Amino acid sequence: MNLLTVENLSKSFGELTLFSEISFGINKGQKIAFIAKNGSGKTSILNIIAGRDSSDTGQVNIRKGIRISFLEQEPSLDPDLTIEETIFASDNEVLRVIQNYEHALADPEDADAYQKAFEAMERYDAWDFETQYKQILSKLKLDDLSVKVNLLSGGQKKRIALANALINRPDLLILDEPTNHLDLEMIEWLEQYFAKESLTLFMVTHDRYFLERVCNEIIELDNGQLYNYKGNYSYYLEKKEARIEQEAVEQHKSKLLYKKELDWMRKQPKARTTKSKSRIDDFQDIKERANKRRNEHEIQLEINMERMGSKVVELKKISKSYPGKPILDKFEYNFIKGERIGIIGKNGTGKSTFLNILTGRDTPDSGKVIIGETIKFGYYTQGGINIKEGQKVIEVIREFGDYIPLLKGRQISAQQLLERFLFDRKKQYDFVEKLSGGERKRLYLCTVLIQNPNFLILDEPTNDLDIVTLNVLESFLLDFPGCLLVVSHDRYFMDKIVDHLFVFKGNAEVEDFPGNYSDYRTYEDSIEQDIRAAKQKESVVKNSKPIRTEPDKEKKLSFLEQKEFKQLEKDIKKLEEKKVEIQHKFTDTTLSGDKITELSIQLGEIENDIEKKSERWFELSM
Repeated sequence: MNLLTVENLSKSFGELTLFSEISFGINKGQKIAFIAKNGSGKTSILNIIAGRDSSDTGQVNIRKGIRISFLEQEPSLDPDLTIEETIFASDNEVLRVIQNYEHALADPEDADAYQKAFEAMERYDAWDFETQYKQILSKLKLDDLSVKVNLLSGGQKKRIALANALINRPDLLILDEPTNHLDLEMIEWLEQYFAKESLTLFMVTHDRYFLERVCNEIIELDNGQLYNYKGNYSYYLEKKEARIEQEAVEQHKSKLLYKKELDWMRKQPKARTTKSKSRIDDFQDIKERANKRRNEHEIQLEINMERMGSKVVELKKISKSYPGKPILDKFEYNFIKGERIGIIGKNGTGKSTFLNILTGRDTPDSGKVIIGETIKFGYYTQGGINIKEGQKVIEVIREFGDYIPLLKGRQISAQQLLERFLFDRKKQYDFVEKLSGGERKRLYLCTVLIQNPNFLILDEPTNDLDIVTLNVLESFLLDFPGCLLVVSHDRYFMDKIVDHLFVFKGNAEVEDFPGNYSDYRTYEDSIEQDIRAAKQKESVVKNSKPIRTEPDKEKKLSFLEQKEFKQLEKDIKKLEEKKVEIQHKFTDTTLSGDKITELSIQLGEIENDIEKKSERWFELSM
């Protein structure tokens, strides 16, 4: 059953055309993801479908009587209402029945009101609905319903809006980046909820695991054309690659035909016959196809970072707490060159506070942060970039530098760097306030990288970035030779780029896990299975006869120990290479006494690290 049809929609802002004459339909039961580059008008399309904006041409035909809910990126809520009042302010009739019932419970002396409310609950079958909506509120950590909206963070407001959208059980649910501001536990719950519920979804999201596990169709807007893929994200990637290869073949054929027709045209044929006149007319179409170029720009981030010394960053017994909320308790860690650490944990466990302490934006209650002399931080924060009124894109980047050094002694100008980040020369002279949210994030990332850091810290870098930019950013980060520290709720992103995790569990507990996010989830699942098995074992009858067993076989390593064992092998190899490198430096006869002393200290530290890690390696290998 068709719920909604989009016919020939077009939208422009001045000279900028976002999209032109696009058409598609949404049928009941479809779970559609809409994919396009930042600045292509994804949010505009959602706003037009939801009735929040109008198109220049075309129309949206909605089936009569259906209910549509729209989750915006930045929800607009009444600041004077409480969470509970916000939820009950919707036009959902069942919610009003539940609200009346709860009011009747609060006044037990009014028996008639209670009876009417009870009968209404029965009539609307509201009991299951009440259970479900309370479960949704619980999963989204909206426990204190008496808090006013004006006291909430942006993430909490987004969760209220999401709860409202889910509770109303619409015929069509439109979602703009639904996983933004959700922690990993919430995202996985929402993923499971959408996968099992019979809902019709139309969404924009950059979360590729979410696309993979929830969506059954993907619509892509690419260079002004719409392409439909009847499958999930893996299917989309496969079919898109095949489409691009086919387009390349067709373009090659067009070029050959163009060359042939060009030779014929140069003979200046006279259009005396209908056949020759038609051939001349067709030549222009052939020429256009032959010269067509895909409007894609691959970011080439071959940045030559500044040299990193032997001492990176040392955290010594760091403690930090707020009233009633401990964040860190004597936390210690020594970063080494090339480490790639991901940070995960629920909202409010102190992830951003940790980054701020590391970079000196916040101070610990006790302990020391010792930063190596050669360390240059590049810190990409959630707050984004501060834009001055009337500032243009190129002016923003030039505040941080006019060029950036690349490998092999080359360099790239600020303009060229912006081009690599998909800002063409014309867009570079646009005012920043005209940029989309994702384009501003891309510009912000440019300002961080042009400073040429050797210790890169990214706090939720994937929010608002399109999938094309994410793939390019991941490719850069895989080649980045410095230290990398990332806070992200994007599981696909984390799996691809980090070696191990800091897991912030709350109450100042931080676990150092040797693996990526999927490894950690596998480990957590195995613990849950062990707990269940232990409980089943306890339930065995105590008086059962003992059974003679074979002597215990050689103990196998746990999942966590296997990951630690592999990580130790990598660490020891890196340290051995560093040891050889320093030993070679001693052959330099021009070394001063101070330099020899410095190298001797470095060599001693490395040899100590090798000894400690080797001892642990032998323990695990026995």
